[in-house]
Amino acid sequence: MAKPKKNEPNSTIALNKKARHDYHIEDRFEAGLVLTGWEVKSLRAGKCQLVDSYVQIHQGEAWLMGTHITPLKEASTHVIAEPTRTRKLLLNAREISKLIGAVQQAGYSCVPLALYWKNNRVKCEIALVKGKKEYDKRDSEKEREWGRQKQRIVREHTKQ
Repeated sequence: MAKPKKNEPNSTIALNKKARHDYHIEDRFEAGLVLTGWEVKSLRAGKCQLVDSYVQIHQGEAWLMGTHITPLKEASTHVIAEPTRTRKLLLNAREISKLIGAVQQAGYSCVPLALYWKNNRVKCEIALVKGKKEYDKRDSEKEREWGRQKQRIVREHTKQ
């Protein structure tokens, strides 16, 4: 008999749903984060928001700006916690050069999509994006609603 797998807790810490709504996602990257101890403890408690955060490339390094990690009262008693400090993203030089080229020449923006755990390390999924127009947002909502309606029709048809 095979051993049952352990129930892993949900590895997602935070999602940026607004970015998926406001932008066309072109290319995705996985980056590590440089964090302090109190930030890791707060992330384990799920105290993070990615709304209005973005990635800035400065002097050949990628930085995560505007991410709010709420400090825990128990974990940050001896340090002065800054919830919205800039955090360094760990990427290969090849990935950084690709980001620089796309942002400066092709007119893309770079935003974080998600924070999640991978082998006890915090990873950030970032993406190259282009902004959606208002009619594009309405079209994507219509497509999503039509997909749900198709699933309902198929479900009802298979029951009979």
